[in-house]
Amino acid sequence: MPGCGLAGNAVRSGDVTALALAVVLAAAPLAAAAEVTPALPDNVYAATVGPELSPAVAGMPVLVYVPNAVSNTVDVIDPRTYQIVDHYPVGREPHHVTPSWDLSRLYVLNTKSDSLTVIDPHTGKVTGTIAVTDPYNLYFTPDGSTAIVVAERYNRLDFRDPTTWALRGSVAIPHSGADHLDFSADGRYLLVSCEYAGWIVKVDVPTRRVTGEVHVGGLPVDVKLSPDGKLFYVANQGRHGVSIIDPLAMKETGFLPTGRGAHGLYVSRDTRLLYATNRLGGSISVIDLATREVVRTWKIGGSPDMGGISPDGAQFWVSGRYNHEVYVVDTRSGRLLHTIHVGAQPHGLALFPQPGRYSLGHTGVYR
Repeated sequence: MPGCGLAGNAVRSGDVTALALAVVLAAAPLAAAAEVTPALPDNVYAATVGPELSPAVAGMPVLVYVPNAVSNTVDVIDPRTYQIVDHYPVGREPHHVTPSWDLSRLYVLNTKSDSLTVIDPHTGKVTGTIAVTDPYNLYFTPDGSTAIVVAERYNRLDFRDPTTWALRGSVAIPHSGADHLDFSADGRYLLVSCEYAGWIVKVDVPTRRVTGEVHVGGLPVDVKLSPDGKLFYVANQGRHGVSIIDPLAMKETGFLPTGRGAHGLYVSRDTRLLYATNRLGGSISVIDLATREVVRTWKIGGSPDMGGISPDGAQFWVSGRYNHEVYVVDTRSGRLLHTIHVGAQPHGLALFPQPGRYSLGHTGVYR
């Protein structure tokens, strides 16, 4: 498939949360959702500049967790030595590794197995499995009260209790290929990409209703809020660039050509730049968020897909989806520092922990 995940229209009846409850009781409970001090009003990523880490992750080793979507495994890499230090089987077709809202655990999203593999980030080891229908992607509302499972096969967002994983409600997305999203600065709405149909859909979070949409064409994939909270950037693999979306008017106000197969979007540690991976072009484009211009393109080869930034901001770790590799890129020079061979079709790797008060999900979107 040309896109990020797999499409399909089959619908299964029922929900499977009873098994989830039995398994999750064996694991440490999630911290309760709490009031979080807002970030600086002019920068939603103010708490992520680091390099200091949250007290919540004290004692956790910084590791890179790589889900191999075809091998059905996870490789764990020590970023100090660039060596694989652990390797274990998980469920079928793991696409992303997602940090929990409270940073206490990691979830491997096994789409075809309808399950989450739970990892204790203190040890890097698997602690259990939770039954969840079609977890292609996973996000958490900014207040931590709700987990949103992107059930791509069913074109819906499932709103769940983040502790018991009980289903609270679903939002049907009117276009095919729902797979990535991001939240507004206040968390009241989200924009979700519909990769196979070329639409961006706006969902009101409290009411769980679709309230707007904009057609951008191509294959829209990753979605990222601008630091000032006023715009959304959307990588478009079919148009080979990045759309700029006004979320109030729900209009595309600009488009930045980057490279073939624009796919993942990552805000730099100083929050001034946006890294756009060009999966089909073997490059990473650097966007200046103040001028909204592409200022550099790093040609590293391979198939850079999804990744994460080191706590000090000096390295960008990114999976090479079609080359069965992980790339380590120097963010100062754009030079490829290391290439690490991993399993088949590595996808949404998580470099964890990173600076931030809490996780919004995906491979580690922090605020």
